Amino acid sequence: MNVDLHHVSIGVQDVAAAVEFYAHLGITSTGTRPGFGVDGAWLQVGERQIHLIETTVVPPGATNHLALRVADLDACLVELAEHGISGRRSTYTPGAGRQAFLQDPSGNVVELNQLD
Repeated sequence: MNVDLHHVSIGVQDVAAAVEFYAHLGITSTGTRPGFGVDGAWLQVGERQIHLIETTVVPPGATNHLALRVADLDACLVELAEHGISGRRSTYTPGAGRQAFLQDPSGNVVELNQLD
């Protein structure tokens, strides 16, 4: 079987705020999305997508999270701070890369990961 990741769906309470948040990470809207009867947005991340779906459900916490690879964690955190977005660094674990965790406006956890 040959499989590849197409997209990850994330429930958000405010689609516009989420689109703005992810734009600060360099993730842009595709601008197109079929009408599913619920608000949302499709975002492009390299060759993959994140599908935002409007919901009233609160995210479960850090156990479920989205991890994004960054080239320079320090520079990324500085740039995000300029937009009022703060991250919490995790303790460095050899082999896991350097990591920081932040939350989107709906509380979804986003991991930033700089590989070793």
